Amino acid sequence: MTQAATDTARQMHEANVLRETERARLRALVSADVALARQFHAPDFQLITPIGVSLSRDEYLGAIAAGRIKYQAWEPADIAVRLYEGSAVIRYRAQLEVVFDGHNVPRSDYWHTDAYEYRDDRWMVVWSQATAIR
Repeated sequence: MTQAATDTARQMHEANVLRETERARLRALVSADVALARQFHAPDFQLITPIGVSLSRDEYLGAIAAGRIKYQAWEPADIAVRLYEGSAVIRYRAQLEVVFDGHNVPRSDYWHTDAYEYRDDRWMVVWSQATAIR
């Protein structure tokens, strides 16, 4: 196998690891398993919500733990991955349904863009932004 083929195979493998990491993160959020979700979110994680609110990791996961954010469904379509040295950006369209502070937000389509960094021998999300599709 040539070096180029080896590099391509390694990148494809790493892209698949990232896709599965994101899917596992979403499952943890939907099931409100905050202890598991914390493992996927870097300490300096920041979420920008569809309405432009910025939440830290502790604010975001705390809202889930308190039941202020309850994901009913989060179904990603194909996840596109761009790999860089020690970091990656993923983007995908998803159907999302959530109850926020007791108000049901009906199932809608969103674009999600997430920046990941490789830290402590695993991929961790550091930035996340969701955009509603009207």
